Amino acid sequence: MSEKQENTQLFCDYYEQWVHVYKEGAIRPVTLQKYVMTLNWLRKLIPQVRLCDMTRIVYQQMINDYAKCHERQTTMDFHHQIKGAVLDAVDDGLIERDPTRKVIIKGKTPRQKKIKYLNQFELHTLLTHLDLGSTVNWDWFILLVAKTGMRFSEALALTPADFDFSHQLLNIDKTWDYKDGTGFMPTKNKSSVRKIQIDWQTVVQFSELVRGMPEDQPIFVKDKAVYNSTVNDILERHCRNLNIPVISVHGLRHTHASLLLFAGVSIASVARRLGHASMTTTQKTYLHVIHELENQDIDLVMRAMSSLN
Repeated sequence: MSEKQENTQLFCDYYEQWVHVYKEGAIRPVTLQKYVMTLNWLRKLIPQVRLCDMTRIVYQQMINDYAKCHERQTTMDFHHQIKGAVLDAVDDGLIERDPTRKVIIKGKTPRQKKIKYLNQFELHTLLTHLDLGSTVNWDWFILLVAKTGMRFSEALALTPADFDFSHQLLNIDKTWDYKDGTGFMPTKNKSSVRKIQIDWQTVVQFSELVRGMPEDQPIFVKDKAVYNSTVNDILERHCRNLNIPVISVHGLRHTHASLLLFAGVSIASVARRLGHASMTTTQKTYLHVIHELENQDIDLVMRAMSSLN
């Protein structure tokens, strides 16, 4: 194909080829699916735009159109997924100038997000009413997520070998593909590979629970058909029976992090325990908790200052 022909190639077709060449097999399937969704949006927003038509105005208008029905952060993610392909096209001489330069990211006003989590009393109520027998069940799963703040897929991937009982540590270095049923998969990112300190009660309970189990096999997965909704339904029933707020398994992760923050654990330590790539993620996710703690700090400051009179 000549350079002239390549310049008249539809941008959507170029992007599809770019994803196939550079992304397939190099990123996780769940991330690849996001690029596919971006491609679908490109076919909807700029179906007839050619590489040679991709100017700053055309690109900005495309971003503006996408932003009409998406929040700013989602629009930013959309832009980042396209920008790599655009810059490669510029490097290859298929687009004359970088059309993403000085792009302005817009978006709908974010909805008020309130993370559902339990307070300490509510969590204690939940945990004391779990059915923790001598064999593995989903109540044991709920207990472990509540005490560690693990992601759902991380907890599913746990094997007896991941427990270091003598050092009270839990090793997180893989996830379980419960969506497509392909088994063990890598963690979400490098920061997700971590060791979580666990309390002595959990050590005693799980050392008995996993005794005799295959060291390299998942504790909670008995077959490959595992659904997030199954555990969420069990947790919901517990919450309704105990008359406490209904939360999801992911809400247990939020509960864990929130209780640590309210207990005075540093944001850096919470971020490491949760496996966040940076403290910024933790700060954004738990901004409401941080604001509440800041209000408590203001009260302490005022008391300290008034005592100087």
